[in-house]
Amino acid sequence: MSENLIVVGGVAAGMSAASQAKRRRPSLNVTVLEKSEFVSYGSCGLPYYIMDVVKKHTDLIAITKEKFKSVRDINVLTKMEVVGIDPKEGKVRAIDQNEKKDVVLPYDYLAIATGASPTRPPIPGIGNHAIFQIRTLDDGLAIKGYIKSSHVKRAAIIGAGYIGMEMAEAMKGLGFEVIVVERLPNILGGMDGEITSVVERTLEGNGVRVLKSTEVRSFDRKDSGMIRIETTGGSFDVDMVILGIGVRPNSEIAKSAGVVTGEHDAILVNEKMETNVPHVYSAGDCATAKHILLKKDLFIPMGTTANKQGRIAGANISGANEVFKGVAGTAVVKVFDLEVAKTGLTEKEARDNKLNAVATTITSKTRAHYYPGSRPITVKLVVEKKSRRLLGAQMVGGEGVSKRIDIVVAGLYKGMTIDELSRLDLSYAPPFAPVSPDILAPANDAMKKV
Repeated sequence: MSENLIVVGGVAAGMSAASQAKRRRPSLNVTVLEKSEFVSYGSCGLPYYIMDVVKKHTDLIAITKEKFKSVRDINVLTKMEVVGIDPKEGKVRAIDQNEKKDVVLPYDYLAIATGASPTRPPIPGIGNHAIFQIRTLDDGLAIKGYIKSSHVKRAAIIGAGYIGMEMAEAMKGLGFEVIVVERLPNILGGMDGEITSVVERTLEGNGVRVLKSTEVRSFDRKDSGMIRIETTGGSFDVDMVILGIGVRPNSEIAKSAGVVTGEHDAILVNEKMETNVPHVYSAGDCATAKHILLKKDLFIPMGTTANKQGRIAGANISGANEVFKGVAGTAVVKVFDLEVAKTGLTEKEARDNKLNAVATTITSKTRAHYYPGSRPITVKLVVEKKSRRLLGAQMVGGEGVSKRIDIVVAGLYKGMTIDELSRLDLSYAPPFAPVSPDILAPANDAMKKV
């Protein structure tokens, strides 16, 4: 008899798991249950949809549920909210939001890919209709619809992480006045000051006001319809608010079924994406990922990780024996005309984890000094002093940062020393790099320090 695979969640990790399992084991009956109306879309593209770089929301959808059925023989049921899992009976209970009825489905294998939800702290007034989160395609449609139907002139972004930076650019691109409010004393999470100071100057140069070390106390709706934001540094009025405070894993259903969780309550998985419950797997933003340097299971939600974990889960459900090697915490973000990237450990993170680290920062050019169009690029490398092992890098510059950071990523996965990095035969031509490539210069400087 054919066995049943139920996948809970139909975006990156869920659809990757479903597709991989069906491809490797065609006899599996694969059913995906998705709470929203949309599946298999690129949520990372939402800021660009809002600012009209991406014209239609359907452009963000990779494969429709109809194509999953006709091309891949995968049943995708949307508007299905899973409310219970019974591992002993091997059953999933869901509410069909279209038909308003309960549905019980049997499974032999279960993949939980429920993703993560935006953090919404209990701030008075946070339920205001002009306060939005940005995580799903439905969120993007809601923001876009509000902007079209309202006379928005001033917007506030709460949180100065990656999504906060992208949304600040998106709102400014629409011609709005933009204020970014960050509770911490620095922007972009744990990045070091040598990098974030460059980003702050660019934000200010583009007319974005940044309030650091500032906490929101309340949102109050005025008679005019505007929202008054009371903060620890004063108050101001805006027409709409975007929350970019972070995310939390959607692990409640898994926990109620006896699945063990780890950091930040993310579902704890091993290298095969198995949970502690037999035949139950998990992947994506609801699950942990092993950090290749710290050797710890951490909550580091990223779209690329979700896709890779989903493929590993699907392969092993089909009978393979594949492992997920882990993550380095690599991220890149565009902030106006800047590219900003990070991989591995920052200097502070290295020291917080009791690693004897040194760091070096060098600002150079993205092209030969005589070639037109050269832009500044700042590269910071972090190295373990005794072993000379490369621990991480941060970069900010006008071009090429996203590809330069990938060189360091490869070095981290191979356990490369700073000496080995300095000897790489990197490409050079005047339109693409200086004669001493901008990664090798800080590498050589780090060698002196260690």
